[in-house]
Amino acid sequence: MLLQTDRLFLRAPEPTDLDFLYLFENDTALWPVSLSLAPFSKEVLRQYLENASLDIYAARQLRLMVCLQQGQTVIGTVDLFDFEPLHRRAGVGIAVMQEYRGKGYAREALQLLEFYAAQVLQLHQLSCSVTANNGASLALFRQLNYTQVGVRQDWLKTPTGWQDVVEFQKIL
Repeated sequence: MLLQTDRLFLRAPEPTDLDFLYLFENDTALWPVSLSLAPFSKEVLRQYLENASLDIYAARQLRLMVCLQQGQTVIGTVDLFDFEPLHRRAGVGIAVMQEYRGKGYAREALQLLEFYAAQVLQLHQLSCSVTANNGASLALFRQLNYTQVGVRQDWLKTPTGWQDVVEFQKIL
């Protein structure tokens, strides 16, 4: 299969993912990464799931659920966003539940997404923004050969002050 390894697979969101997304999207620890400022209602997420099957060319984004092969447990999400078909590029984002971090799942999921982006969507490049204090994500994108192309200073306002954001790009 195209979107799987021995340990995990990526799949489209299903209506049964509503409770997972409700908890995941409303985890305030993830808000700085997702730029969220307010909780999502189940109704808003239900509407999102109804439209999640839209083609990436229509929606300009794609979310896939990151699932373990064993038990088919959902452990996170991986996204393509700001999809630009003319320029063959998109932004990439990933979030994995706390208890599954540091085990290589994010790396595997991103590698699967990169393969899909290059081979199926025929994208030329991916980009991402990572807060300068997110050491795990900075290391992840560097390990996957994303090139740092800049730093946006004082880019995000947080309760503890301003955060710089590191910009990465990868030519596929």
